[in-house]
Amino acid sequence: MSKKDKLIDRLLKKPKDFTFDEMESLLSYFGYRLKRSGTGSGVKFIKDGSNEVINFHKPHPSGTLKRYVMDQVIEKLRKDGLL
Repeated sequence: MSKKDKLIDRLLKKPKDFTFDEMESLLSYFGYRLKRSGTGSGVKFIKDGSNEVINFHKPHPSGTLKRYVMDQVIEKLRKDGLL
């Protein structure tokens, strides 16, 4: 099982300790690149070669994502046929 497959499996289980860094790695496998949105904690992941966007707030101080963020990302990836 590849690292990408392990991260997908982990995301779908929606663990309480899924980190922003793990999400950034996973989205990069699908062609998304991180773009910071100004000076706040908002971040955007923009898909290369398209106008597809996933945006949410970067968690702080812990770096652990909230469940609703994982739900939003899973829904978006499924809608786009990536999961």
